[in-house]
Amino acid sequence: MASAFPPGPIDLHTHSSASDGTETSAKLVRAAADAGLGTVAITDHDSTAGWESASAEARRVGIALIPGMELSTRRGRASIHMLAYLFDPNSAGLVAETARIRSARLTRAEDMVQAIGADYDLSWDDVLAQTQDGATVGRPHIADALVAKGHSLTRSDAFAGILHWRAGYYLPHYAPDPLTGVELIVAAGGVPVIAHPATRGREGVVSEGELSRLVDAGLFGLEIDHRENTDDGKERLRELAAKFDLAITGSSDYHGDGKPNRLGENQTSPDVLERLVERSTGWTPVLPD
Repeated sequence: MASAFPPGPIDLHTHSSASDGTETSAKLVRAAADAGLGTVAITDHDSTAGWESASAEARRVGIALIPGMELSTRRGRASIHMLAYLFDPNSAGLVAETARIRSARLTRAEDMVQAIGADYDLSWDDVLAQTQDGATVGRPHIADALVAKGHSLTRSDAFAGILHWRAGYYLPHYAPDPLTGVELIVAAGGVPVIAHPATRGREGVVSEGELSRLVDAGLFGLEIDHRENTDDGKERLRELAAKFDLAITGSSDYHGDGKPNRLGENQTSPDVLERLVERSTGWTPVLPD
């Protein structure tokens, strides 16, 4: 049977201005079409605010859209992001948890700006000037404000300098543990994939014991082909994917001008996309007419 998805590369991790991307969700979808993608996922941090306009634009430009989200989770001091695809955005458990995360992000961001403002010319209004209505305010917006005020050259420079934990301004924020994150996504009919799990190298990869528990809870895959995963980390992830029969995804983690990542620079295979859609029960892909 022929696939219902249009031909072209598949990129399952992008961000719009509903979180920390620099483009609206509609503009993001147009950019994906212009880049020659056949399918793109919108995965804003802890938010589904961009789904509606992204869906309308995908139908207009003729590419497939996988509505999703990047859910914040935490193990101790380590942040572990969980990509969630095709879940019910009205699921009570997920709605309550993401509201709690966004609230904690906002409080944390305000506290960080107050601390930075004691040493640099930076105010909360400067940060809000870098956000779109409804955006989940976070460190990327602080970074953009630091750039606008001339304290950093680029967003990446801000993260490597003033916003790095060694600088003393970094504060953690609330997020559920990874197991709870997977359970919430699955309960909402969605499909969970751990985002870029090897940014800290082979030794930073989730342990076999923890991964086993996540698989038992419904984890679908690992995002292995991602520019921030190290080579030795990718090798370990492929070993784990084989052992636990996990799907392997590849994505750009595109943020518009907020990061150097380009649409389609890493891709997911069509068969993995088909399996992902078959696993989901909460939402359906947006397909061209």
